[in-house]
Amino acid sequence: MKRFVEGYDGQAFDLIVVGGGITGASVSYDAASRGLRVALLEKRDFGWATSAATSKLIHGGLRYLAHLEIGLVRESLRERRILENIAPNYVYPLPFLVPTYEGIKNNKWLIETGMILYDILSFDKGHTWDKAKKLPGHHSLSREEALREVPGLRGEALTGAAVYYDCLSLCPERLTLAFVKSAVKHEAQVANYAEVKGFLYGRDSTIMGVKVLDLIAGKEIEIEGRVTINCGGPWADIVLRTAERGQSSHSIRRSEGIHLITKPLVENHAVALMTSGGRHMFLIPWRGHTLIGTTDKEYVGDPDTYKVTRESVEDFLQEINSCFGDGGLTFDDVLSAYGGLRPLVEDQVEGTYESSRKYEIYDNKEDGFDGLITVEGGKYTTSRGLAENALKLVGKKLGRKLHDAITDKEYLYGCEIKDIDEFLADIQMDYPQFDSKTLEYLGRNYGTEFTGVLALADEDKELAEPVTHDGEVLAEVVYAARNEMVHTLQDILFRRTGLGTLGNPGDDVLTRTGEIAARELGWNDERLAKELDKARRSLALPS
Repeated sequence: MKRFVEGYDGQAFDLIVVGGGITGASVSYDAASRGLRVALLEKRDFGWATSAATSKLIHGGLRYLAHLEIGLVRESLRERRILENIAPNYVYPLPFLVPTYEGIKNNKWLIETGMILYDILSFDKGHTWDKAKKLPGHHSLSREEALREVPGLRGEALTGAAVYYDCLSLCPERLTLAFVKSAVKHEAQVANYAEVKGFLYGRDSTIMGVKVLDLIAGKEIEIEGRVTINCGGPWADIVLRTAERGQSSHSIRRSEGIHLITKPLVENHAVALMTSGGRHMFLIPWRGHTLIGTTDKEYVGDPDTYKVTRESVEDFLQEINSCFGDGGLTFDDVLSAYGGLRPLVEDQVEGTYESSRKYEIYDNKEDGFDGLITVEGGKYTTSRGLAENALKLVGKKLGRKLHDAITDKEYLYGCEIKDIDEFLADIQMDYPQFDSKTLEYLGRNYGTEFTGVLALADEDKELAEPVTHDGEVLAEVVYAARNEMVHTLQDILFRRTGLGTLGNPGDDVLTRTGEIAARELGWNDERLAKELDKARRSLALPS
């Protein structure tokens, strides 16, 4: 992939997409696959913000049933199945255990009713291209069985547990990248580190494009487009405020969600718990560790200056200790903490936990911004479907009848795998010279692109040495630098590889990663030192 802004020749586009998270990536892919000329612009790296700060779940949202959001749950369950199909190496069935207790809130019969409705709404969950992706219906466990499966459950008043299935996304960052690559495959032009600073206008005040600052070259360019769609997520209202004309009345609410990674606390099941304050959270087995998420607290500051604080982590630890284990989980047990801001559609509900995860596709013509569409709200799971709906409005504004979407019918780029179990087994058979964990990791996280990484490892044995417990290799760094539009060490550590997503991998691995990146990207010693310093600060726990 290459940043098109570096050699931009003045081409006009049918659609300009502002924002390179999962929403913008999905819209770009859908539009390009229908034959539109598409430009995707992201002010930092693809998927760097909200799309990388998820609980790594592709799910229907069982808790939304309590708010009677039946339509949202059904849409999410449909999209869950589609993502299982089109991204088989990234999305996997995972059992979720919900303990039941005496009393009202987590009553056995109340949970059972929710499970039955969830199964009914996911009536098509067996219609997967790969049989290994079929999700079973729910079942119940006795009190003794529940404690045996998850010893950390609180036993007092425990009556048993219900087990249902949703999906885990192994690497949302690379799944987002797969959408970007799929857009590029259909001739979309894309660029990261390209910040939209304002809009271009026609004589009738119609928006005709955007003003863009290329943050790598340090120059400003103008890009023309018949329609612009604002997929800025938590920055969507800020993008609107860069307009020079009209008055936008729309605003979004921002919800902070943080996640903690600890030693293994759960193994075979994700565990859904209710905190003492009445919120739900998950303990999820991930990469041999436990991922705990998430908080849900309104954020009213500048999204550009957001960061996880020590206070937020300590508060979350108190919530975890109130409902799981012996209550002794401390800050010292946290290997990594990450967070992000969710964009929520503005509503009258007090508190962001109760706010809907629905989305709105808004024609800004009513605000005096003809030629502009804004997407507000939404969740990772429904992004592909959101894009399909957004293209209906795009087609109307272009005055064109677009053919039906194909994004639910074709594999994402690098995901062309009919049988994931057979695919992974074949890799082990065909490449016996490599570590089995490395082959497993690359097969799942790179799909059919794994051969490119292995070719680099084959050329240089140092690049083939596993540097993490689950088999990552430094050949991934070279592959990212040569093929995946990276510009910083953080791009590599957090969004192209998993070297930094479990916390600091150690100074040796970090230094070697930086030196390889410097060699591939042409950094001098001063630039390398700055990149290493920024990476260390990003990897450090909040103080």
